[in-house]
Amino acid sequence: MAVTLTAQAARHVATFLQKRGKGLGLRLGVRTSGCSGMAYKLEFADAAEGDDEVFESHGVKVFVDAKSLPYLDGAELDYGREGLNEGFKFNNPNIKNQCGCGESFSV
Repeated sequence: MAVTLTAQAARHVATFLQKRGKGLGLRLGVRTSGCSGMAYKLEFADAAEGDDEVFESHGVKVFVDAKSLPYLDGAELDYGREGLNEGFKFNNPNIKNQCGCGESFSV
């Protein structure tokens, strides 16, 4: 099982962690939400939780809780810009359906 970051996403997270002045890495997870059933959670990880799996990608640690890991296994988090929009994008091989707005998904 693994969750990875692209080099561009890792640089973006590392820059934000440095500006923030604290944090061990990025915490990824899923929550029940939206019209398709699940949505991604992204936040800074200031400490490891007891059930976390920790992955390292391009020098950045990625923390994923045990309940979220089956939904995120094999996923890659990218960061990019399209026109005036920029942000994170999940490339998740587990997704079966996604809502039209892209905010939620199902597996």
